[in-house]
Amino acid sequence: MAVKNLTTGNVKKTMVVFALPYLLSCFLQTFYGLVDMYVVGLYNGAETTTAVAIGSQVMHLLTVMIVGLAMGVTVELGRAVGANDHKKAARAVDTSMYFFIGLALLLMVAVTSMSKPLTSLMMTPPEARASTQMYLVICGLGLPFVVAYNLISSIYRGIGDSRSPLIFIAIACVVNVILDFLFVGYLHLGARGAASATIMAQAVSVIFSLVMLKKKGLGFETSKDRTRFHGDSFRSIIGVGLPVALQDGFIQVAFIVITVIANSRGLIVSTSVGVVEKIICFLFLVPSAFLSAISAITAQNMGAGKKDRARESLRFGLWVTVSWGMLCFILCQIMPDVMVGWFRSEPEIIEAGSQYLRAYSIDCVMAALHFCFSGYFCGDQKSGISFLHNLISVIFFRIPGTYLAVTLFPNTLYPMGLAAPIGSFVSFLICLGFYVYYLRRESAGASSDEAVGAN
Repeated sequence: MAVKNLTTGNVKKTMVVFALPYLLSCFLQTFYGLVDMYVVGLYNGAETTTAVAIGSQVMHLLTVMIVGLAMGVTVELGRAVGANDHKKAARAVDTSMYFFIGLALLLMVAVTSMSKPLTSLMMTPPEARASTQMYLVICGLGLPFVVAYNLISSIYRGIGDSRSPLIFIAIACVVNVILDFLFVGYLHLGARGAASATIMAQAVSVIFSLVMLKKKGLGFETSKDRTRFHGDSFRSIIGVGLPVALQDGFIQVAFIVITVIANSRGLIVSTSVGVVEKIICFLFLVPSAFLSAISAITAQNMGAGKKDRARESLRFGLWVTVSWGMLCFILCQIMPDVMVGWFRSEPEIIEAGSQYLRAYSIDCVMAALHFCFSGYFCGDQKSGISFLHNLISVIFFRIPGTYLAVTLFPNTLYPMGLAAPIGSFVSFLICLGFYVYYLRRESAGASSDEAVGAN
């Protein structure tokens, strides 16, 4: 397999070609999450839907942190590819394999052994506790497959290939949908069936990706006889990946706090919030895809010394994602009841979910802004900025805002939905401030160099 160069050609075309497969990958991954909710709701009561919603939220927290760590691999590999340094690229791949194998085993043990405390921590309604715990145990056992898929996908994206991960997730999606109807619909296994379908589908996807990787290779040789863990590569990967993982973790913690608060208010509110969270994940697909695309393109172009090209990718990404966000916001204002009604038919859930979705949908625009900047900063190895703005957003705005909304407005979910977009707006302001600061510093440095040259 040849390494794909993202440092030449039309930036917009390059970005769309890279982002579209990633967008479709995210769509398929979210789609089979929605299928889980739909099939479970079709054949089971609200307590099972709640169990899947709560359990999948815990797993989503872990998954986004894994993806964040894997972003470090994409950036390190992308910069090496942009600089045409295949030896450095090979060291990044070798090191990441050792690190992520250890991580997978650690997470599997942690989640399976702590399923009961996690269920209690989430303030799961009594009717859904047993199913939630079983869901977490099964998904915990399958975490090595989740880690493996995201590592392999990050490697492919680092070399400029976003199509192969699309193939992997498409296979997983087909298998998951079939197994959902088999396990949940035909065998009536409830939340246990939904979890089993998801993990088995992920396993099939990983096996296929490993076969393809062995058959086609990466376009450069990885080490065979020498030690494959390299401290310098590990530090670079962690330097980018850890702040991204923490920032994504903080965001998910805010979501979980909202879920815990919702769970404490009973099954109707808990189910409503769980359904809306699934819808929001779907609406965030475009900004998520462009975050990844901007990060990969920025990494290769910074490695090649083409800063203007990296900035052009940021500007184009902002234009696309904000436009998408506006469209999503309008749809959520016009037909929130229809969107919630796709998953639950109870009038109380539709009413509460519609209130929450109307307010939350403002974040489709706000999040688009800071997602793009976060992708740019990660590609430029400044992921600490992303960590900082999300930390401030979560601690000072999202969580306190949610608490105040529930305390002051106990009869509606609309104010609770405003906490996320307010936090995202603060994140955008921080990102914009850092972006302008670095532009001015770079401009001042260039002016000084010109002055020295003139003298």
